[in-house]
Amino acid sequence: MGEPVIDLTDVTKVYPTGDVSLRALDGVTLRVGEGEFVAIMGSSGSGKSTLMNIVGCLDRPTGGTYILAGRRVSGMSRAELARVRNRVVGFVFQQFNLLSRTSALENVELPLEYAGVAGRARRKRATDALQRVGLGQRLHHHPNQLSGGQQQRVAIARAIVNDPKVILADEPTGALDSRTSVDVMAIFQGLWRTGITVVLVTHEPDIAEFASRVVTMKDGRLLSDVRQEPRAAAPAAGEPSS
Repeated sequence: MGEPVIDLTDVTKVYPTGDVSLRALDGVTLRVGEGEFVAIMGSSGSGKSTLMNIVGCLDRPTGGTYILAGRRVSGMSRAELARVRNRVVGFVFQQFNLLSRTSALENVELPLEYAGVAGRARRKRATDALQRVGLGQRLHHHPNQLSGGQQQRVAIARAIVNDPKVILADEPTGALDSRTSVDVMAIFQGLWRTGITVVLVTHEPDIAEFASRVVTMKDGRLLSDVRQEPRAAAPAAGEPSS
């Protein structure tokens, strides 16, 4: 394993719910090195989504320590957290979260716009990202003109356009059929092989097989942490894997 890019030590997350507090995370210690591909599994309520939100700086832990890319997250201001989310981490969600009235290219440009990248450079980088996921011929299509798999490719392009250290994917194949899911996992594997750290949440064992490490959670704790030889994802004919 490379140097830890994600380093959680004894992390807890407690949500107050009236007279009883819900302990969503209960002393989680997890280190993910640069260039790893980790799948986080667990049933509903296991804490995997809470863990993903903390790793992605969308939520703060109640206790413990979280260091992301060498920086202690608990000491960051809201503005610093926003910069981290935009530049260090790329997010991919189950429902794509694309803006319906804008083109694929414009959707991918958004993180660059927030980062203050100028128009011409922004367009080139967004175009390159879409070509990287095999959508070079769909730059000006809107989401309703794209299949579910193509929409997820746009979402992946948006996640990588700022050259993040980490991609966090929350059930990225949950809205896709099995063949399209394999195509999407081929893209994640291609990105992983370029050195990007990939962490995905899934409840599907066959999707977890594509990762090099599987972490299983139960009741807010790590139940197991297993390294494995990842299953190779072959993209559909005529579509690049990266």
